[in-house]
Amino acid sequence: MKAQKDSKTGKWFIQYRYKDWQGNIKKSTKRGFNTKRETEGWLRNFLLIKQADFNMRFDDFLKLYYTDMATRLREHTMRTKKYIIDIKILPYFGNLQINEIKPSDIRTWQNALIQQDYAKTYLKTINNQLNAIFNYAVKYYDLKGNPCSKAGSMGKCNAEEMLFWTKQEFMQFIDCVMDKRQSYMAFMTLYWTGMRIGEMFALTAGDIDFERRTISISKSYQRIDRRDVITPPKTPKSKRVISIPKFLAIDLKDYIGSLYGNEEDDRIFPFTKSFLGHEMQRGVKSSGVKRIRLHDLRHSHASLLIEMGFTPLAIAERLGHDRIETTMNTYAHLYPNKQGQMADKLEVEYKEGL
Repeated sequence: MKAQKDSKTGKWFIQYRYKDWQGNIKKSTKRGFNTKRETEGWLRNFLLIKQADFNMRFDDFLKLYYTDMATRLREHTMRTKKYIIDIKILPYFGNLQINEIKPSDIRTWQNALIQQDYAKTYLKTINNQLNAIFNYAVKYYDLKGNPCSKAGSMGKCNAEEMLFWTKQEFMQFIDCVMDKRQSYMAFMTLYWTGMRIGEMFALTAGDIDFERRTISISKSYQRIDRRDVITPPKTPKSKRVISIPKFLAIDLKDYIGSLYGNEEDDRIFPFTKSFLGHEMQRGVKSSGVKRIRLHDLRHSHASLLIEMGFTPLAIAERLGHDRIETTMNTYAHLYPNKQGQMADKLEVEYKEGL
């Protein structure tokens, strides 16, 4: 497998053999190199990747990881993962050999990020991506160990303070966006159902049963590279049917009736997240309520349900959480402390038994 120069083009090429993932011997040719050294260097890296030899550089192994993950993750999820890794991880570890990355290297990287004053939840997200890459190498390519395990994590899973609107704050806000019907109905739908932003943007008239007063959640919407992309919802449990109050059903029916030429399969909120974000800022400024994120409308709905006395299980089903633990971990601090009531009832039980 020696590099050769094409007399016609002046470029270098190399013919080579390798084993594919099924163990079959394949033969191929790679052309278009400027020098012999560049040609042979490319082949060395290519064979390292095919053999998953952990003398390979981190950035070369990352190509394997991306290729595999791209077939298993939604396009939007993959783009987010790749963005975080390429910006926050690759510049530090890219040129290092996989088997030479030590826990001390990871601690140094973590400390550098911590000093940049990122949110603790974001630090946790970044660290999880690096941890996932090494776990992948351990599980599927027999790397001896994950250095992230010894280095420990950084950041926190949940924000220390969850922002949400009370019903009074929401009503104060919604009065200030009534002049734009699309905005008004989008915010009403988000607050009174707790659905995710992408789920709302994917809604069509056919998803709403006005007689039963239900909305079927079966898909999600993202805007990617100027394309409208409809995907399955976030998790299997996200496919669900949400019951809605009568006033919301009436408003939605009236709103859809006002949409010119809207077909049953057309999106009823055909605008962007950026537009809705600007509308939220406008409403916040006019109403004087505290600033929250669009996603926090989902938290606002959950907090309303908790205040109304609904159980974590009922809330988990409505929000489309895969596990009730997700609901509890996210909203546990919003549940009232019942310890005093418990002690009082135990006191009554004790005295009645005397």
